[in-house]
Amino acid sequence: MKILEETTINNMSHDKTDTKTFEMAGKCPFGGDRIGGAEGASPTLSDWYPNRLRVELLHHNAPGANPLGEDFNYAEAFNAIDLPALKEEIKGFLNSSVDWWPSDYHNYGPQMVRMAWHSAGTYRIADGRGGAGEALQRFAPINSWWDNGNTDKSRRLIWPIKQKYGSSLSWADLIVLTGNCALEIMGFPTYGFAGGRHDAWEADDSTYWGPEVWDGHQKHTPDEMVTRDKRWRGQNGDADYDLENPLAASFQSLIYVNPEGPYGKGDPMGSARDIRITFSRMAMNDEETVALIAGGHAFGKSHGMVPAAEIGAQPEIAPIEEMGMGWHNPKGTGNAEFTMTNGIEGSWTPNPTQWDNDYLVNLFKFEWEQTKSPAGALQWTPIDKNAPKTPDAHIPGQMNALMMMTTDIALKEDPEYRKVCEKFLNDFDAFTQAFSKAWYKLTHRDMGPRERYLGPEKVNENDLLWQDPIPVADYALVEAADISALKKSILAAGVSASDLVYTAFSAAVTHRSSDKRGGANGGRLALAPQKDWAVNRRTVPVIAALRPVMEAFNGPQKGGKKVSLADLIVLGGCAALEKAAADAGVATEVPFTPGRRDTTQELTDIEMFTWLKPVADGFRNYLDEGLEQISQGVAPEELFLDKAQLLSLTSPEWVALAGGLKAMNANYDGSAHGIFTDRVGVLTNDFFTVLTSMDFEWKKTDEKGMTFSLDDRKTGARRFTATRADLIFGSNSQLRAVAEVYAGSDGHKRFVKAFVKAWDKVMMLDRYDVKV
Repeated sequence: MKILEETTINNMSHDKTDTKTFEMAGKCPFGGDRIGGAEGASPTLSDWYPNRLRVELLHHNAPGANPLGEDFNYAEAFNAIDLPALKEEIKGFLNSSVDWWPSDYHNYGPQMVRMAWHSAGTYRIADGRGGAGEALQRFAPINSWWDNGNTDKSRRLIWPIKQKYGSSLSWADLIVLTGNCALEIMGFPTYGFAGGRHDAWEADDSTYWGPEVWDGHQKHTPDEMVTRDKRWRGQNGDADYDLENPLAASFQSLIYVNPEGPYGKGDPMGSARDIRITFSRMAMNDEETVALIAGGHAFGKSHGMVPAAEIGAQPEIAPIEEMGMGWHNPKGTGNAEFTMTNGIEGSWTPNPTQWDNDYLVNLFKFEWEQTKSPAGALQWTPIDKNAPKTPDAHIPGQMNALMMMTTDIALKEDPEYRKVCEKFLNDFDAFTQAFSKAWYKLTHRDMGPRERYLGPEKVNENDLLWQDPIPVADYALVEAADISALKKSILAAGVSASDLVYTAFSAAVTHRSSDKRGGANGGRLALAPQKDWAVNRRTVPVIAALRPVMEAFNGPQKGGKKVSLADLIVLGGCAALEKAAADAGVATEVPFTPGRRDTTQELTDIEMFTWLKPVADGFRNYLDEGLEQISQGVAPEELFLDKAQLLSLTSPEWVALAGGLKAMNANYDGSAHGIFTDRVGVLTNDFFTVLTSMDFEWKKTDEKGMTFSLDDRKTGARRFTATRADLIFGSNSQLRAVAEVYAGSDGHKRFVKAFVKAWDKVMMLDRYDVKV
């Protein structure tokens, strides 16, 4: 075969080749002289089978994708950095200007505040996903959202600092730290900074950002990308107006809300409604919301000098020669006074690089009228032509009119937001403190407990309720002999092994790897709201039985040794599993690490913990009574996969854990669904042997296919019942492949070992106090 002598590829972009012309000097005698695709080219499995359960998402960011290796200790590397020296380097850069992307007002501060804000602002309380952790702003889809226009330039500007510190400083930490330094050089006293965020190494292809679809092969414009047509129920102002869960942003490809108002119509009160819904989904109350908007708009300017239709493609589909940067601007220099970002043009204050109260002063002092930016975006200008002016960011001597967005006018017109604004107008110190705390919450909300915080500027206070504080232990921990004695006391308390396992798992399963919330530490299973959830009713008498065991141990102890209820709950599950495994003929020791502490009801934010309440939990065969009305077609097995991902389980761990819990009869309501055994409460592999057996056939027992019966093929007799959360381990090819391993003749011991390992992983997910 002769090789290609000439190949021309025209208009090639990152994701599509529009034209290919191959001129062949000769052809293979057996053909095959045309190349139509390569690894990953469409159609893929998801193209052929769009409704398949994407189990492979559990292995996102696998160790093989991490160039630092599994042995790299980021905490040690970060703690070795001279943080004050690093901050001085960052601040020195911020007070400069680079020719390829000049700074506004010769100060990169406002630009970097925006970068950090938009990195953290993707956080949402419903599932804990988003936020500054992992620096996902570097990858699709977030790096190419309309709202993140030109943040690619911000990250390239600070690349020399990242390059110097290498792996000792993650992008995720650098982005937030740069935002803090930016605020500080402009006179704002930040509340603190904690490092400890680890970078992701892959694009996020799993987080659900909304139902709207965009044709990624077009240039982006607001009309093409900034859509909201599917995520809302009703129209803004309707009584049933509601944003779909788990979303927080009001529009696709925006961080928060459209600055021109809902539907881009400049309606301030409609904008206030969207702001309140969006910011509450980010776990912010009214005061925090006003503080963030007013504080952020005290700095910098918005950019809208060129119509969006004239701007190039976003980074993910920009031409290869752009080297990962997007939004190429062909007008003038393409930057400085020609910059185009969100389409709105101008600054909010006369001194855009200084912390002051001018934003609120001018918002309330003047009346504002709607105008248009050079790019055609809707904005507001003071009616009073004698109102203060703001200096141009690049043209010396030029003064421009102040600007407000519809979202700014909303703070003035909404009665509740107006009250907060007036409070801040009359007390600048209160405003400063509120913005400082709200900024700290915004940029640290997804980091989890304080044990994960690194560096000399981390804040160690118990008054930050959003950190889910747990008091420090003032007693010595139990040791091996104590643990052995406590196991015997627990098993003698008259509680079944199934109930002990169910209770321990119920305490731990609330954990979310997304924002590091939930878990067994703190003993919150015994507190509101968790103790009152329907899925946890089975745990109430178990906890009541464990309290006397705790009191009997703690009462006579000398030397300050105690066991917490949180530890005792987990230990009860471990003791029960050891007994269940022994009853099945497998001797095993279930690991237990003491040190969990009990928190109090006063340190538990009931509203924020209510977001952790499951609507579906396949491990315990729980479905919320209203799931059919609220799920909008999302199948229970999809929600089950979502939960497995939040627990950071691999597919083998997921399969083993689910099968073991069914063996232990871990259904929330005591039903027989998925209990494929006559030896209930014994850690057998019966779930898998029955699931994979061809001696039975499955039949739907309801029209919608939510429950099923397992019938003997020969006699037709009903043998077992199941839900979709049970059958998925036999119907999905990837999960079945694992289930078959555990069902094999040599699978029982392998299953018990895998289950115990997965169990310990879940029990330890929130133990950042002992993790390296």
